[in-house]
Amino acid sequence: MTPHQAHRDRHRFAAVTTLAAVAFLAPLTVGCDAVDKALDCGRLAVEISNDVDTLQDAVTGAAVNPADADKVLDALDKDIDKVGDRTDNTDVSKALDDLRKAVDNVRTSVDSGKHPDLTPVKDATGELTKVCTP
Repeated sequence: MTPHQAHRDRHRFAAVTTLAAVAFLAPLTVGCDAVDKALDCGRLAVEISNDVDTLQDAVTGAAVNPADADKVLDALDKDIDKVGDRTDNTDVSKALDDLRKAVDNVRTSVDSGKHPDLTPVKDATGELTKVCTP
């Protein structure tokens, strides 16, 4: 297993664990709007984590594939907007702002033909997953 695969596996495990924790707590507080929002946030955080993994695949290797990267970046933008539309939590909003900035920087790098640094995207995704946990 390569270091990239190990990191991806750890990242997915953290996202799945977060979603499982949210899913476990949801039935305990049926009808609680805050838990419903957290569950939505957790689900979307998992989607964003998967988008980041796909982005990693699109920008690694011999050359960056701008078309693939643009599709993934567009998906990330949509998922970020979904989370933003469903929350009024300031911690989630800050994590989303950080993620938007990181995604914008990746897009700028890809558009200029440079290999993007995905570390800020991964860090912001990890923070989003953390703050989406109730």
